[in-house]
Amino acid sequence: MDVEREHPCPPPSLPSGIAADVAGYAWARDTVGESGGTVHRLHGKTGAPDLFLKYGRGTVANDVTDEMVRLGWLADHSQVPRVRTFLRTPNEAWLLMTAIPGRTAYQMLVAHPDDRPAVVAALSLYLRQLHAIPTAACPFNADHGFRLSQAKARIDAGVVDTDDFDEERTGWTADRVWDAMQALLPMAPDPVVTHGDFSLDNILIEDGAVVGCIDVGRTGIADRYQDLAILWNCLGEFGPALQDRLFSSYGISEPDKRKLDFHLLLDELF
Repeated sequence: MDVEREHPCPPPSLPSGIAADVAGYAWARDTVGESGGTVHRLHGKTGAPDLFLKYGRGTVANDVTDEMVRLGWLADHSQVPRVRTFLRTPNEAWLLMTAIPGRTAYQMLVAHPDDRPAVVAALSLYLRQLHAIPTAACPFNADHGFRLSQAKARIDAGVVDTDDFDEERTGWTADRVWDAMQALLPMAPDPVVTHGDFSLDNILIEDGAVVGCIDVGRTGIADRYQDLAILWNCLGEFGPALQDRLFSSYGISEPDKRKLDFHLLLDELF
């Protein structure tokens, strides 16, 4: 398993509005969850904190912009990266952020096998706290109707990466995923404030507790299984016992398999 999930690299070409802020740093490129953009970790500058830089072009620039806006809102509810610099042109976006302390949940599960049940308990507690934020306080919609419209646009534009589908859907087309989702509708919503991409690489842990989250561009009001399904799927790499523990720690005795299946299919299209 690749615990670090990043590789050293030279600095990319940068606009002048950011170049001065990142002088003197070593660069590493993140290989996880780039979704068509790039993510770099900037580190090793004496007396300076680590930083992250996200870059997107075209529609991905809109995703980077969405994340910048959501970081500002989430800062009142959870520890998230602080925006240092944001630059936007009609076709490009750069988002420079502070790093959150700690290690990702994925790193913790790999490095400390004996602590895996405690890590899942910490993730469940944090997820319950996130889902308890009053929906009236959240200005962002991410329900399955909205996400379906985005997914259809991505299918029609031919930008769905079918080579990145989960193993059980190897060889599927995007249209087949769409048809499988339609067969699971209608779905009664259970709206909460969701992270939107609650994967093991997006949650930071320190001293046994979740200290914050990253990659929040999809944050918004949606069914709670938007988060539960993605986390449950990630935990499958470490065995079904941890998947079961997720639901028992969260407080669900009988997981809704229909909603699990729907949200995992939906996630394939992004």
